Amino acid sequence: MRILWVGTKLPVPPVDGGRLVACRTLEALAAAGAEITLVAPYDPGETGAAELSRAQEELGRFCWPCPVAVERRGRTGAALAAVATGRPASIVRHTVRAVGAEVARRLRSDRFDVVHAEQLQAFTQAAPAAEAAGLPVVLRAQNVESDLWAAAAALGGWAATWLRREARTLAAYEGEAVRRAALTVALTEPDARRLRELAGPASTVTTVPPPFPTELPPGDQPLSGEPAVVLLGSGGWLPNRDAARRFVREVWPRIPASLPGARLHLFSPEDELPAPLPAGVVPHPPPTESRQAFAPGSILVVPVRIASGLRMKILEAWARGVPVVATPEAAAGLEAEDGRELLLASDAGELVRAIGALASNAGRAPALAAAGRSLLARRFEPAEAAGRVLEAYRWSCAAVARERAASARR
Repeated sequence: MRILWVGTKLPVPPVDGGRLVACRTLEALAAAGAEITLVAPYDPGETGAAELSRAQEELGRFCWPCPVAVERRGRTGAALAAVATGRPASIVRHTVRAVGAEVARRLRSDRFDVVHAEQLQAFTQAAPAAEAAGLPVVLRAQNVESDLWAAAAALGGWAATWLRREARTLAAYEGEAVRRAALTVALTEPDARRLRELAGPASTVTTVPPPFPTELPPGDQPLSGEPAVVLLGSGGWLPNRDAARRFVREVWPRIPASLPGARLHLFSPEDELPAPLPAGVVPHPPPTESRQAFAPGSILVVPVRIASGLRMKILEAWARGVPVVATPEAAAGLEAEDGRELLLASDAGELVRAIGALASNAGRAPALAAAGRSLLARRFEPAEAAGRVLEAYRWSCAAVARERAASARR
């Protein structure tokens, strides 16, 4: 199977959920024998020559990388263009002519069986040239974009009006993209149902959980604190930024009363750190390697209240033997059971109690992590997941061939 994979960013280093999903899938597909050419943009102002060289070397293990240097519109410029055109701002911002041109060039020079658009924003770059070449486009939706914006708008605040507008335009754009794609692959069944609602009956959506290894080594160095609690932020990603600020302001100040030795290790860009930081919070820059945040003996807390898709950080915690405390929103789609693979906590009081329960019971943490690893083996085993993705590609190719034959008969 020859695949032209179009992304919104280089998938290495895999330091956030979107990159991790893409990177693990590319690795698993290559291991299954697929031949992959990757077209993805990068910003030279953020990725220097040395970093780009390292990324290409890493990607070269499992695909043929074709990075495209781009300078994206700023958020303000994208917002103004969105209003002028009636399109979603996030789509406007990620639509770069050079990426579409590289996709078209690759389709002219090489032979492919299928074009893969990783996330909604890549679909605009992939679809025109792929459809002109008569190739199926498979859209993988890592989440339901419009639902994320609608949930953010529901929190209120000065940007709520703009967020509601973005949610409406994204819902229309998502529905059209899903109808237009030969097949849409969602990561969870709740997301698949929602995408079918947006697109209507003239759409084909399936669910394939992402591949993830069952066991990975933990971080090399333990983190301070009894217990050491880890919270992972994400630069520019509103759901994680909201979760970090809310946890630091509303939840963490209640921890020292029962756990005076506890420390919260907050991995976040400096300009997104809540100010002032309460006592016991230890700031860290975003990890250059994700394992740095999954230290032995630590607890991962995932307190998001805006969520869609899967929290890859939870899968990674299980693989690295780290127990997880999460909100129901964060655990949605995992098919994990409260008290077996993780501890669920809906509000500040429950988050405090869940962290305390793990700190006071030495055997609970490894039992949760072991159950999580078992769930990884059942639902996310790389070879099986890659096989299901390849099956989706083959189905798309057959569907396009049938449609072409039917058109010829007419």
